[in-house]
Amino acid sequence: MALTDSSMLPLGTIAPSFSLLDVVSNETKLLKDLKSDKATLIAFICNHCPFVIHINPELIRIAEEYIPQGISIIAINSNDVVKYPQDGPDKMKAFAHHFSFNFPYLYDESQVVAKKYQAECTPDFYLFDGNLSLVYRGRLDESRPTNGKPLNGFDLRNALEAILGEKPVSPTQYPSAGCNIKWKD
Repeated sequence: MALTDSSMLPLGTIAPSFSLLDVVSNETKLLKDLKSDKATLIAFICNHCPFVIHINPELIRIAEEYIPQGISIIAINSNDVVKYPQDGPDKMKAFAHHFSFNFPYLYDESQVVAKKYQAECTPDFYLFDGNLSLVYRGRLDESRPTNGKPLNGFDLRNALEAILGEKPVSPTQYPSAGCNIKWKD
């Protein structure tokens, strides 16, 4: 596991479109059909990364709290499944069922979407406003698997609350940190 920080895509970037397989429904999903008029959160995650496993309970709490308020949440796995078969579509589907995801879990087999978003690590979070303009990118909060800090989603929740309150999202944002995306050779 190589600890990697997110690349911090420039604020104001328009969300790159995509068409990816949702491993749970086995249907192809388009960003334009999944986005929300309020805000859309895209999380690059995977099944095996200890940083993702650590934040997963809070990601699920955020989904349970904010989806009913009109926020769209989309998870994407872009890892190379040849080298990391535990991140393959069947395992992704089992992972989503095990954790009761109430949001799509998409498979970026070609890794093109991760490259368009300049995703570098798992987890890596991108929050777009209703016009799909990037307003937040980076960490969920300052908790890491071994640092003893509380898992509360503080940074991401502040951004979500600003959007819902129709206020500007603070430009003070910190990179996420986690396992590097497992790129194909």
